Amino acid sequence: MEYRQLYGMKERPSLLGFGCMRLPLLPGGDRGDIDYARAQTMIDEAIANGVNYFDTAYGYLAGQSEIFVGKALKKYPRDSFYLASKLPMGQIDSYERGMEIFRHQFEKLQVEYIDFYMFHGINKTVFDEKILKFGLLDEMIRMKEAGKIRNLGFSFHGSYEDFEYILNYRDWDFCQIQYNYMDTDIQAGDRGVALAAERKVPLIIMEPVKGGSLASFAPGAEKILKDYAPDKSLASWAVRWVASHPGVAVVLSGMSTEEQVRDNLATFNHYTPLTEEEQGVIDRVAGAIRGSIRNGCTGCAYCMPCPFGVDIPRNFSIWNEYGMYNNAGRTKENLARLDAEKWADQCRKCGKCEKACPQALPIREDLQRMFAEVTAL
Repeated sequence: MEYRQLYGMKERPSLLGFGCMRLPLLPGGDRGDIDYARAQTMIDEAIANGVNYFDTAYGYLAGQSEIFVGKALKKYPRDSFYLASKLPMGQIDSYERGMEIFRHQFEKLQVEYIDFYMFHGINKTVFDEKILKFGLLDEMIRMKEAGKIRNLGFSFHGSYEDFEYILNYRDWDFCQIQYNYMDTDIQAGDRGVALAAERKVPLIIMEPVKGGSLASFAPGAEKILKDYAPDKSLASWAVRWVASHPGVAVVLSGMSTEEQVRDNLATFNHYTPLTEEEQGVIDRVAGAIRGSIRNGCTGCAYCMPCPFGVDIPRNFSIWNEYGMYNNAGRTKENLARLDAEKWADQCRKCGKCEKACPQALPIREDLQRMFAEVTAL
């Protein structure tokens, strides 16, 4: 296992971090019904193979993730692992509520200190109107001085401009961003990675496999990787791509099966950065994935509003994502999140949308094809 001690960090975290947002659940269980036996076995195997960084959050798995992680790690010496958790800014409307949750996290985790503590999922608005306004940044700095927090950072979901503003606000110990080879210009993206390296702020990377989408995708793109290296998993390419970037201290993987643990361990126990040739292979794969979209909708919304309530851009976005990543489960989830009144099957073929479409797409026909394909999954 590789360990990275970047920019004067006192800690030496494993390059592979165990994300505890997607732990295995009991058969038929709800989001919080963690299969403790399986999850404990997975954590034990990871630790036995050198993983020492474990990431959780207050709201993960209906609030049960922190409780499980606290119990699972209790059998190990406290100085043998690094624990990361987050203050859930979406649930906080005052200083008092923030500190109530902060204290509750220590009860759930059964620890005296948290190694890597974050303001969770923030952007500029949350930073200004909650973290600064409620005095939570100053309070967490005091908690660090008191030894309750070893490193203070933030996990980020916002624009690059927001990232630049927050990162430059103070000298952060680290930050956590979403990054993978398909999302280089989304959120912090390539520019954010470069800025963090320039500022010497260690990066924790989440979603390196894009929520599982880069472990299974369009057959044509998959063939490129399998032809080049038949024995390597698709996911291993994604995590190696992320780990090859300067300034990355930890690559998080939200593991939910024993097979995923073993695949990640096989990659990181024999980790090698991508070669220039392999980077070229990834570039070809990314191009092939993007070329697998079902239609050319750009999301401009000139076709809206639909007289019958169809959310045309969103339906096509779901369809195109399925075309790129071949992820049936995610596609069904995306469709379920869209109100049924906005589904493609509400189209009455009036043609108004097609007259407005600058791409001259056959929208009526494509809506019918889209709905037939995704509802057959």
